Amino acid sequence: MTEKLVVAISSRALFDMGDSHAVYEQQGLDAFARYQVEHENDVLAPGDAFSLVSKLLSLNQFFGDGPKVEVILLSRNSADTGLRVFNSIEHYGLDISRAAFCGGSSPYRYVSSFGCHLFLSTHAEDVRQALEAGVAAATILSAPVGAVENSQLRIAFDGDAVLFSDEAERVYKSEGLEAFSRSEKESANQPLSGGPFKPFLAALHRLQAALDPHDCPIRTALVTARSAPAHERVVRTLRAWDIRLDESLFLGGMKKGEFLRAFGADVFFDDHMVHCESASEHVATGHVPHGIANQGVDER
Repeated sequence: MTEKLVVAISSRALFDMGDSHAVYEQQGLDAFARYQVEHENDVLAPGDAFSLVSKLLSLNQFFGDGPKVEVILLSRNSADTGLRVFNSIEHYGLDISRAAFCGGSSPYRYVSSFGCHLFLSTHAEDVRQALEAGVAAATILSAPVGAVENSQLRIAFDGDAVLFSDEAERVYKSEGLEAFSRSEKESANQPLSGGPFKPFLAALHRLQAALDPHDCPIRTALVTARSAPAHERVVRTLRAWDIRLDESLFLGGMKKGEFLRAFGADVFFDDHMVHCESASEHVATGHVPHGIANQGVDER
């Protein structure tokens, strides 16, 4: 039996709530609450993660023994102000029935209770706290206008500090590229430890394994700045994990955006904000504030 994949999404990642958020920032919580109630029958426009969520939920049509993907709404709204969100969910026909409305508090503490494999939000601190709780999480950045024209769900990952631990990147940061390359070549047969997104990738892989391999609606890719000879440890690590990635791009420091556009990624996850900002010009992108690249860095 295939384990269910559970993804948690914040209201502002799912829908464009720029109007109501502006009211909150300029006029305060009471004005925000009034605005939401007054506009609760006004349908919200899709947000940066809307297309991704739609594609995730559409995967359930391929399983005959019940849904294998669930999306949970985790919101800082109260249930009262969140009614507009659920009305919009109903309008778009999204199969989302479980939610936590936290009345201004961070909803991250419920990601483990719901058994979530992934949490997506526009609130950076909520994402950091979810990562610290051991759940894959990313801050969704503004995506380019226009959804990816592909019915297949396509998800791309950076390697170090995302799929893998940041152990190799620490060598690079402290000792430089030559030491990194030498260390990775010497450790080629020693699998890397898992990073925060390993369980999410494993859950995606289980779904893929239960579907037709010749016409699978899910496609995954590794898009990393690594190049030969540092690629070998990555290949052997995935082999040791018994996890398959459909495509692996070893770019040797080249910018990733054009490659992600060519892949047709619905979302790309990376730990470096500079890479995320570049990628977000082409595809929806999630910043993973994890590892040495984010130590002592305040996310904007």
